[in-house]
Amino acid sequence: MDPFKSPIRIEFPLRGEWQAPTTPVKRVPSHGTNRMGMRYAFDFVQVNWDKPHKPFYDTSFARYFLSGVPLANCYCWGQPIYAPCEGEVIAVVDGIPERQTVHWISDGALAIKNARTFNEYQDDFSQIAGNYLIVKHAPQVYLAFVHLQTNSIAVAVGQQLQKGEFLGNVGHSGNSTSPHLHFQVMDSDDIAHAKGLPFVFEKYELYQENHWEMVYDQLPSDTDRVRY
Repeated sequence: MDPFKSPIRIEFPLRGEWQAPTTPVKRVPSHGTNRMGMRYAFDFVQVNWDKPHKPFYDTSFARYFLSGVPLANCYCWGQPIYAPCEGEVIAVVDGIPERQTVHWISDGALAIKNARTFNEYQDDFSQIAGNYLIVKHAPQVYLAFVHLQTNSIAVAVGQQLQKGEFLGNVGHSGNSTSPHLHFQVMDSDDIAHAKGLPFVFEKYELYQENHWEMVYDQLPSDTDRVRY
């Protein structure tokens, strides 16, 4: 990960157990691009840790592969998201429908299409973000929560947030290959020109050597099993 002197310290935005398949611990930029403030962005999912391939759904692989998995069968769909710091709500987009079935072909094809054709200087961010909100934590420090569940956002533009306040639910809207939370910190609410900012989570628990251990001011890797 790129070195930095004073990372932004925030609380973990989710509860329960999570995995971060996309993380700046694995590579920077984490999503393969610096566009739209994504340099240090995370994707968080819930999986079944007891199965070899750690699926994000509670049905068979054959069903996922052939016909797709209903959203209700995805572990993290509808899980609550909380404000990791104090701030002001700057932008809210909600009401964008989710695809009701998660399928690797249709979702993957959409992701590839949008990656190739989306122009952040001309197109609306919701085209790839789906339902999302942006929170201003401090001057030049903004947090984006992306792909939220339709009609789940519980805050409004201009609202002053307290740390730990409920924001909305994890969803499958926009450019999402499975229900997950895309989370990033950036220097502007102008997505087209925003630059990603590095940060750390104040604390969370890490599962290692068959027990949970509290860690501080760290970030999870793509293989870490974490909870808060």
